[in-house]
Amino acid sequence: MSSSLTPAEIFKNAIANTTRAIAREDGVEVNFTANEPSISGHVVNLQQPARVLSLDEVARVRGQADYAGLRLAHHDENCHSRLRPQGPNAQAIYDMAEEVRIVALGTNAMEGVAKNLTANLIEAAQKRGYSRMQTKETTPMVEGLSLLLREKLTGLAPPIGTKHVADFWKAELVEKCGHEFEGLLDALQNQTAFANITREIIRDLDLGEELGDEPSDDNQEQPNDEPPPSSDENSADQENEDTASEQSTETSESETSDDSGEEIDSDGDDAEGDEDDKSSTPFNQAPNSRTGNAGKYRIYTREFDEIIAAQDLCDAEELDRLRMYLDQQLARLQSGVGRLANRLQRKLMAKQNRSWTFDLEEGLLDPAKLSRVITDPATPLSFRQENDIEFKDTVVSLFIDNSGSMRGRPIMIAATCGDILARTLERCGVKTEILGFTTKAWKGGQSKEKWLANGKPPNPGRLNDLRHIIYKEADSPWRRSKRNLGLMMREGLLKENIDGEGLEWAYSRLAIRPERRKILMVISDGAPVDDSTQSVNSGPYLELHLKAIIKDIEERGDVELIAIGIGHDVTRYYNRALTIVDAEQLAGAMVDKLAELFDENQNIKPKKIKYK
Repeated sequence: MSSSLTPAEIFKNAIANTTRAIAREDGVEVNFTANEPSISGHVVNLQQPARVLSLDEVARVRGQADYAGLRLAHHDENCHSRLRPQGPNAQAIYDMAEEVRIVALGTNAMEGVAKNLTANLIEAAQKRGYSRMQTKETTPMVEGLSLLLREKLTGLAPPIGTKHVADFWKAELVEKCGHEFEGLLDALQNQTAFANITREIIRDLDLGEELGDEPSDDNQEQPNDEPPPSSDENSADQENEDTASEQSTETSESETSDDSGEEIDSDGDDAEGDEDDKSSTPFNQAPNSRTGNAGKYRIYTREFDEIIAAQDLCDAEELDRLRMYLDQQLARLQSGVGRLANRLQRKLMAKQNRSWTFDLEEGLLDPAKLSRVITDPATPLSFRQENDIEFKDTVVSLFIDNSGSMRGRPIMIAATCGDILARTLERCGVKTEILGFTTKAWKGGQSKEKWLANGKPPNPGRLNDLRHIIYKEADSPWRRSKRNLGLMMREGLLKENIDGEGLEWAYSRLAIRPERRKILMVISDGAPVDDSTQSVNSGPYLELHLKAIIKDIEERGDVELIAIGIGHDVTRYYNRALTIVDAEQLAGAMVDKLAELFDENQNIKPKKIKYK
């Protein structure tokens, strides 16, 4: 291996090679991104490792990679989709059981993989809030069933911090469907047989009405019996363990993009989708005419999308609590951002055009007319008053990625920066709105359910329920919207991100504003990701649409578009953009770019830069 590689690159190479070995395919492409882990065809996206690789961090990244390799090796998506139930509760159990099957295959074959997957489970339990599940009523049944199935199929007891979740449901689940568990163990290597037994478990749990029609025997596929992973895979996993344990360094982002400009083909669209597109507009906004690639982007249905004010997503008491939590978490950061905001305010105020009104009876003494005191002592003193002309023809929209990968410190910093900058710009007479974009559900929500119920017509296009959030409207004063930003701290709010439609929505809001100058600042930490959409459409469907929307907005020129990427290179999308390595740099980046935009010299073409 080349000595020029950094320890971080060596670690990533070891992870990628192990993923390919477990998947038994050399053609697997492994990327490291700021988004949640995902698999699209033979492309595996893993989360970017932390700069300092602790043992827990190493296990987390390796667990994601091991699961991705196992899924590619042992999962048949056609078989899974054919037998998948139609109802949401049944789907959750069915999908969970398949994940447990994949985990069990790797756990039973390789000790190192078992440790990594257990670390993954512990992290997932923390994200899902297992510590807050203190009664059976607050614990989803699917979580308890997941742990019971894992224990039965692997022989491993639930990890620390998860046992109580299994115990809440154990007695009831064993009574209703425990007799099926042995069948699952026997069918571990056969996905079709395993799926059929899972459907029986769903029926035992009184969810039979959600199963839908029974699959036709004519479509039954051959059992996909798989031999256990070979010794070569075990060796690769061991190599991964040995290499990873030596790493303690910063990691760099390695993402792939498709800049070919390939158009998104709309052929083969189903009649159902066409009807939905004609009968409804994008949310409650009038659609903008689009050309090029953006015009060929398809939406299966807008029926379940929503634009919603932050205060309508939870009650006032919870908003107050979330805002208080945000303030407590970021007290130190808030003072630092405040200093930067004050610097921006001084710069903006210095750029304001000023004028004077003379010959007043009160105000500031006019020195130019002091000579009258000598030449004509009877003449009264003359005063003057300064008049401010503020930036009254400008509006700024802060458009914040509300995807799951922003969870934790990034979203806290983004919320605080948006809050303080909105207050600062308001003092300078600049109107500011704050918007967020995410989805209502993971893995498709009601849109995907409708698509499945309609027979899964090909090329459905976007296949998830959008949720666009208004935290602060441009005409609303900061004091009325302050608590709304606490909503970003709400558990379960941040899900998937469909950036193109979100950006088009934010642009459409600015385009109808009366202000002469309009600025749209995007804050994001990754490329568009929606598993349900990407799994049923060819190519980088969402990414191509985002590029088309950006190009359209930039060519129109009525809105100044700028983006800040947190650990994600947004310069490959936007003409005016910068990338920061860490969320801690966000405040400085936002202030610098806003100050640059308000610079008097607007004739200099912006350059793509990296903020370090």
